[in-house]
Amino acid sequence: MERVGMTGANGFVGRALTRALLKADAWPVSVVREGVAFEPGFEAVHLRSLDAITPDAFEGCASVVHLAARVHVMSDAATNPLAEFRAVNVDGALKAADAARRAGATRFVFVSSIKALAELDPGRPLTETDARNPPDPYGISKAEAEVKLQEYGARTGLEIVIARPPLVYGPEVRANFLNMMRAIAKGMPLPIGAIDARRSMVYVDNLASALVECARHERAPGQIFHITDVEDPTVADLVLLLGKHLNRPARLIPVPASVLKTLGRLTGKTTQIDRLTGSLRVDSNHIRDVLGWRPSFSLDAGLAATAAWYRQSVSALSGTRG
Repeated sequence: MERVGMTGANGFVGRALTRALLKADAWPVSVVREGVAFEPGFEAVHLRSLDAITPDAFEGCASVVHLAARVHVMSDAATNPLAEFRAVNVDGALKAADAARRAGATRFVFVSSIKALAELDPGRPLTETDARNPPDPYGISKAEAEVKLQEYGARTGLEIVIARPPLVYGPEVRANFLNMMRAIAKGMPLPIGAIDARRSMVYVDNLASALVECARHERAPGQIFHITDVEDPTVADLVLLLGKHLNRPARLIPVPASVLKTLGRLTGKTTQIDRLTGSLRVDSNHIRDVLGWRPSFSLDAGLAATAAWYRQSVSALSGTRG
């Protein structure tokens, strides 16, 4: 059975990738931080940090998928956020790639982000050939890591594959997507009924299956792939679909985008409002054309599974409190 190394294996995407690898008859070798609980029965390598990574972590692995990262946060308390992002997302990625190559792996899949390109689209879906114009320290670090890994691969012969997902959702999702479900479930009125901005997304199991192809397909080396569900719902449609699956019809108020933008300027939340009212569409034709990959789950099926997980979580929590 082919061994595939993974960093960040205990994260949201990492757990889905573990399932996808096993389904594809590959054996995941999971690199996780010391002190992090990991599911019994799976092979795990515990490290203090990526700084301590050595070739031993990837012994016998044909390829490595690098998921570990310092993730984007809305309010960063770091004195120098860019330096912090670079230390993990750039330096850490290069150290992992070097350890993978020295262990004998021939391919390194770097899970980047669409934010390595942009925060919003230019009036059309973003493609892999668009120039990098990252909007913030997180995006800058991902863009820099892409370039440096490509240079490293050209210099050493290690096959580099770059995967750029947009918003990832699914059971166990956190951050803004979880907050949105909470608001819908509580029946909170949301002022987005007039927003027609479209957003590309990817269900976590769709992303995981695409990463398996990135790690194993003979045509993947040297490529950059955007990975999406293909469907690009409006923000309002997304909320309506979630409301349907949460069994709680969403309450949408049709506030014009211009009014929301004015409120954003007055409250110092211009960036958040621009993100809400602007489109971020991503073209994922390239991975379908080159690797023949197709998403297994539709947007509606992915949202249904995510909402079911949320309902079960709330029910379990209520039972615990009771």
